[in-house]
Order: sequence, then C-alpha cells, then structure tokens
Amino acid sequence: MDFLQNLIALPGPETVQHIFFPGLGLQFDLNRVAIVLLGRPIYWYGIIIVSGLILAVALCSRWGKRYGISQDNILDLMLFAVPAALVAIRVYYVIFNLDYYKNADGSLNWGLILNYGDGGLAIYGAILSSAVVLLIFCHVKKLSFLAFADLGVQGLFIGQLIGRWGNFMNVEAFGGTTALPWRMCGDTIASYLLRHGYVDEAGAQAVISGSLGVHPTFFYESAWNFVGLILTYFLGKRRRYDGQCFLFYVFWYGLGRAWIEGLRTDSLYFFGLELFGVPIRTSQLLAAVSALAAGAVLLWLLLRKVDRRGDLFVDRLAARAAAEAAIRPAEPAAERTEHEAAPQEREEPGEDQSGPGADNDKGE
Repeated sequence: MDFLQNLIALPGPETVQHIFFPGLGLQFDLNRVAIVLLGRPIYWYGIIIVSGLILAVALCSRWGKRYGISQDNILDLMLFAVPAALVAIRVYYVIFNLDYYKNADGSLNWGLILNYGDGGLAIYGAILSSAVVLLIFCHVKKLSFLAFADLGVQGLFIGQLIGRWGNFMNVEAFGGTTALPWRMCGDTIASYLLRHGYVDEAGAQAVISGSLGVHPTFFYESAWNFVGLILTYFLGKRRRYDGQCFLFYVFWYGLGRAWIEGLRTDSLYFFGLELFGVPIRTSQLLAAVSALAAGAVLLWLLLRKVDRRGDLFVDRLAARAAAEAAIRPAEPAAERTEHEAAPQEREEPGEDQSGPGADNDKGE
C-alpha cells in the first residue's frame, strides 16, 4: 500500500484555487494538479493540451482526404512539428521577456529558461514554428503547402479552443477588471491584480467579494476559436483555391487575438517600445498585422473572383490517379495481344517452308 501511495497520489489542497462567477451563479474549486506520479505533479494544463493535440490529429486525419492529405502524412508531420513547437513556444516567450531570465551580471539563466514548469509559454511560437516545419515537410514530400495548411489550421483551432481551458485550470490568462455579468472573481485573482498594480486594496476587496471581477479572456479566445473552426470547416468544403482556409485562419485568429490581447493583464511587450505613449503588446501587434495582411489578400482574391476549383491539389491527385488507372487495364490487353501474335509469327516461317517444300518434293 505504501508503495502505491509513493507511486501515485492525489494532489493536496495547497494547490486549490476558489473561483466564482457571481453573475452566473457558478463557483469552482480548481486544483491545477491532476495527480502526483512518482512524487512529481502532473498538471491539468499539460493533460488538456495533449488532449487537444490528439483530437486535432484524429479529426484532421478524418478530414484529410478532402485536401489530398493522408493520415500517414499527418502523423509523419507530427514527428517534427510537435518537438519544434515545444521549443518555439518557450523561445518566443523568453525572447520577449528576456530580462526575467537574466542573471545579475547580464548572462542568461539557463536553469530558468529550461524550467517549463514555471509557466511562460506563448502559442504564437508554436504557430510560427509549425508553419516553418510544414513548409519544409511539404517541400521534401512533394505535397502542396497551401492544401496542407488549409487542413492544418483546423487542427490549430481545435488545439487552441481546448488548450485555453488549461489556462482556466491554472487561473491565468484573464483580463482586466469589469463588472459585467460574466465577470470572474477569486482570492488569487485579487492578489495578482493587487501585486501588479491593476487595483488598490479597495479594488482587491471588491474582487474578493464579487462586486468586481475580471474578463475571462481564456473563454473569449476559446469561444472565438470554436466559431472560427465551424466557419473554416464549412469553408473547406467549398473553397475556391488552395490556401483559402489558411488565409481565413490568419485573418480570423488575428482579428480576435488583437482584440482579446488588449484586455489581458499578462501580455508580453515589444522590447519596451510604445505607440502613441502606450506600450506595444507583442502578440497584439503580430495579430493585428497578420489579420490586416490576410484580410487584404482575401479581399483582393474575392474582387478578382479567383476560382480554381478543379485545379485544387486534391483534384490534381484525383486526375493523376484516374490517368494511372486508365493506363493499367491497357497494359494487360497489350501483353495479351503480343502473346497471341507471337505464336503466329513463329508458325508463319514453318507454314512457308512446309507448303512449297511439300509441293516440290511431290513434283520431284
């Protein structure tokens, strides 16, 4: 029994956070640790992220035929995309929060940098690394990057809308104060706001009592991505050109993230630069620029009435397969003709020799 307790155990109450939504009549006691395995905590955040990844791969494998992408293509890509994302998701955060990871002498504290357990992950790092890995993968495998990206962004939507609930379990990625009916309240939220100067003592007490709360921005983004997934799914069935779903994802996600990032209290800032006296939030800047660029391209293609249905990557694959199938039945027929003709050719010399030869013998 002692062996089992040392092997696996339930988390203690020290990691429990009480969260409530007074306007909705909801309250939760959230423990960010799911289970303790071999003395090490296993966090709900990681479990939820992995669950989102598995669901994304499963559904994309099911939808892949619509884009000319096989399940093997997806699984092969994951072997490279997942490790790259695990590195990039941390690198992005560290780059834009570099001072925190420096020692007193200005050198980098690699212990802190490599300690994923302290938080500090940025989804844009994973998005950017996945795009680069996909580009290289498609070049090597002779696949269409745009067709694969049309499918892949649906996986990103799935992973992101599920992954944001990991932020809920950690009680993080929330916004500034609000009195809206769906405001989120709690002791740890009030403590965070007070510690970072977003509220004073009176404001912190208001958050604890429930008269004031914060924007549940994790939910905003999850809901925004869910709507984006539905729209992209149906767009994928009627897309006019490879890359249309990809462009829509960049536009839709960027549009929502630019708005939601402006509400958050834990943003990364762009090397201390300001715009009109306001610090520039890195992800908000990237989201806004990417949304504008993708929106402009989508509008331009719409105005030009670009329609390449029939020349999609999946259509080209189907046409190639049909052409190969048409050649295959002809090959056995040609072989049969050759086999039938060969005996006749061998008999003709014999017939010529025996016919006239026999007549000559009789004449002699």
